[in-house]
Amino acid sequence: MKLHSGQLYWQTTTPNPTTYPALAKDIDCEVLVVGGGMGGALTAYLLSQKNIDTVLVERDTIASGSSLANTGLLQFSNDKTLTSLIHTFGEQAAVHFYCLCLEAIQHLLRISQSFPEIARLIPRASLYYASTPEDLPMLREEYNTLQHYGFDAAWWNEEQISAHFPFTKSGAIYTKGDAELNPYAFIQSLVEQSVRQGARIFERSAISGCEFKSDRVVCRCGKSLITAKQVVFATGYETQRYKKEKGAELTSSYVIVTEPVGKIEKWYERCLIWETARPYYYLRTTPDGRIIAGGLDEQLPGGELDESRYIAKSKQLLDYVQQMFPQAASIRADYSWGAVFAHTHDGLPYIGTHPDYPHCYFIEGYGGNGTVCNTVAAEMVTDVISGTARPDMQLFSLTRTTKPNP
Repeated sequence: MKLHSGQLYWQTTTPNPTTYPALAKDIDCEVLVVGGGMGGALTAYLLSQKNIDTVLVERDTIASGSSLANTGLLQFSNDKTLTSLIHTFGEQAAVHFYCLCLEAIQHLLRISQSFPEIARLIPRASLYYASTPEDLPMLREEYNTLQHYGFDAAWWNEEQISAHFPFTKSGAIYTKGDAELNPYAFIQSLVEQSVRQGARIFERSAISGCEFKSDRVVCRCGKSLITAKQVVFATGYETQRYKKEKGAELTSSYVIVTEPVGKIEKWYERCLIWETARPYYYLRTTPDGRIIAGGLDEQLPGGELDESRYIAKSKQLLDYVQQMFPQAASIRADYSWGAVFAHTHDGLPYIGTHPDYPHCYFIEGYGGNGTVCNTVAAEMVTDVISGTARPDMQLFSLTRTTKPNP
């Protein structure tokens, strides 16, 4: 599956990443992690941190898949509002999920503190604005819900928004506790640290099949075999090719990265910006003064990415940037791309085991908050493998067909 098409940005910020060998002999390990993107890198990092004998294999190179198209907005709020999730799953489960997301961002911040500056998270607030006046009641209800459960949220009226930004909206929620990152540099640092902690990493080492034994899994990797007590599949959206989730849907999404614009007037705290419309636009900045804009999600006809669509969509995204920030009226996009994206119908990721795959775990952080959900998943799977029970993993069950009990 082709995961992205166009001119990508993140790898230009880290032009000489560490390389790793291809697997060339049979090996054994406690845990095999399949996939060198965000989910796999986080899992290998956390497992090796606990001195668990870990091997990670990536069919191409580290962070070469969907991670290259990741726009690096980390938010505890999700595509499904807390209010909506409460209506679906009940108060306890929904609030717990939002708390897990908030804690995951804090965990990522702590992890990144020892990384090079380019790979560190930058704490940010988020402005979640009403796309139309008709969205105000829903947005106000969400603000009240966030406040009720102790999340750091403030209500901004039209006057407050226009005082802090060069655009006017009828209302917004301003939340704290979010962050932005360079996903490519962050993953590279995660894997480098995993090696220092004892993990073994192999690039250009695709898994072609697995045999499930009573007490282990034997995976074929080229001409070699990997025998593992447990396997963690963190293959992102490509998981849908061999284990399709009925509750998930593949779509396409689009992104531009502008040329550097210098200091942007009236972009309060350089916060993350998104809206109530679905699909929605979103905005962030980069440390070198660029603007990243994304959105315009649409169905993925035939399950394949239309490689030409990003060209037309990039013009729409640039128009949106210029509408929101007139200072950028003459700006151009240096990078633009389209990418395969996935979301779940109920708004939760898929995390855990599957009856058809003994001794295996799956990390499927689908949705607009993929990095955060992958972090939650990596934490849960690492806990269970290392002997700490996580009964809350059931909320994200791969076999769920109805809503879990709250």
